[in-house]
Amino acid sequence: MDRERVDKWCARGVLGLVLAILVYSPLATGAVRPQDFVVVQWLTAALLLVWAIRFWVNPKHRLLWSPVSWAVLAFVVYAIGRYARADIEYVARQELIRVIVYAVVFYAVVTNLHRQDATQLVSMTLIALATLIAMYAIVQFLTESDRVWGFLRPDLYHKRGSGTFICPNHLAGYLEMILPLALACTLTGRFEHVTKILVGYCSLVIFTGIAVSVSRGGWLATCLTLMVLFFWLLRQRDYRLQAALLLAALAVIATVFFAKAQFSQNRQNQLLVALQMEDLRFLLWEPASRMWQDHLWWGVGPAHFDYRFREYRPAHDQLQTRPDRVHNDYLNTLVDWGLVGAILVAAIWAIFFWEVFRSWKYVQRAPNDLTTKRSNKTSLVLGASLGLLAILFHSFLDFNMHIPANALVAVTLMALVVGHFRFATEKHWVTLHVPLRGVVTLVLLTALVFLGLQSGKRTVECYWLAQADRAPNYSREQAQALEKALAADPQNPETAYELGEVFRARSWQGGDNYQELAETAMKWLKRSMELNPFSPYPYLRYGMCLHWINRNAEADAFFKQAQKLDPNGFYTLALIGWHYVQRAEASDQPRLKVEEYKAAKKVFEESLRLNWSNNPLGRSYLDILNRRLAELQQIVKP
Repeated sequence: MDRERVDKWCARGVLGLVLAILVYSPLATGAVRPQDFVVVQWLTAALLLVWAIRFWVNPKHRLLWSPVSWAVLAFVVYAIGRYARADIEYVARQELIRVIVYAVVFYAVVTNLHRQDATQLVSMTLIALATLIAMYAIVQFLTESDRVWGFLRPDLYHKRGSGTFICPNHLAGYLEMILPLALACTLTGRFEHVTKILVGYCSLVIFTGIAVSVSRGGWLATCLTLMVLFFWLLRQRDYRLQAALLLAALAVIATVFFAKAQFSQNRQNQLLVALQMEDLRFLLWEPASRMWQDHLWWGVGPAHFDYRFREYRPAHDQLQTRPDRVHNDYLNTLVDWGLVGAILVAAIWAIFFWEVFRSWKYVQRAPNDLTTKRSNKTSLVLGASLGLLAILFHSFLDFNMHIPANALVAVTLMALVVGHFRFATEKHWVTLHVPLRGVVTLVLLTALVFLGLQSGKRTVECYWLAQADRAPNYSREQAQALEKALAADPQNPETAYELGEVFRARSWQGGDNYQELAETAMKWLKRSMELNPFSPYPYLRYGMCLHWINRNAEADAFFKQAQKLDPNGFYTLALIGWHYVQRAEASDQPRLKVEEYKAAKKVFEESLRLNWSNNPLGRSYLDILNRRLAELQQIVKP
């Protein structure tokens, strides 16, 4: 066997797989959907396999292990331990998989893609892809299109460019990381003139893409980062003229955008309404802070914020939907991972930037008396570091680091820069002898087996969930598809709940077997409660099933638990009002009926205060209650 040839092809395989991950994830709307991220999982598993083969084929293969690598390893170990004690196993496992994927990409890039030709290829691929995505965003902005591939964006994002992402803010987060890299390559890189002109053009397009996203967080992060970049460039004698010209071009683009980009009064009003709706993110910070204070050290659990939010939700009419994340990556980290996890994450960034400063003089070419010599190492370290600084600025106002495509770019940029720390010292190179080689091999194989098994399980689950979505609502076919999805991953509480809903709805259609169907629904709803004890909906539906099969006395405990879990949710309150109506209907005492109807009316009124426009249950029942109370007032006198 020709070891050198195999090693060469494995190195190419690692590079190709990393590029595939970086290209696929933003094009697949950021890889936020499970069926999209599972492709990233498979690619990462393949990356592990190729890396493991290269590790053993080449006995001289060394690890590039810097202090940042230790910090990343510490957080991965913490994430595994936190997953083991999480309240919702399924949710925590999916978040752990993301952490492992990011860690694998980081270590693979640091160890395998540290050569200049590889780093340049990765950099140019990111710049080219960001340019194409920015062009797509510019077309969306100019044509006022709300479509991304075959998807229709929410009205909230109307008249804004989002490229291949659904949310314009996430596009801005993606582009703002790559813009400094493109600018640095244009001004400080050692490329041919044609290449530099093309990269400079890409920089202008990417900057315009950030502008049309109308993301204020993206604008602010970009401005702050460019201030740092041009402050350094203008202090360098040989870069002043080019930097001044490029800065002027960016200023012209920004001026034209604000002055001439068809900002009619109607468009301004629509954007203002949309941005005001987006500002509701700040309302999430107060309940998120309370959540963290209640779970100070360890947090509520990996990716648990969205599932625990209902308990902390304030009585606000604009906070009736699921928030997903805190819209502040720093606070989100504290909530999910606690102070311990946040300290570990902060340590990664602190060590990284300290190493950047420490190695900066080693990645620059020494100037002479006539000119400052250009260096691709300088452009990569400068541009990538500032790109990471941009995403850190933006993270105060959004959750870009929880978008897989953006997190993967950040991890890759960090790994490329870490690879350049080797110019400061040789101590980061680790030669692995037999005992340590076996340990590393075991870690690689364990990660490969885990990712492979989880990816296979997730693939089957996503397939059957997609089949359930295509089947008619509440049909036998939908139930069968959901059962197969739950068999693929029995820990998913959402699938168990949906399965219970199918049987409950079929039971409510009547028929001779309605009670049997209701009991089957209750079995799956109880399973959902066990898998996720923080969702009010299984308790509500379970209580509804008890009313349906005339076990009214047992239902009260489930509705009380639902109200405890979601005291300020309009839909939860509406169903609690429905529960009071059922108790009134089951009573044969007029005075007791009046009391129950009054209690129901109060709850329905609160539900309608929280959501009037999309609350047909509350409106219809409130009308019925008013009529019945008027009738009973004639019978029951005070």
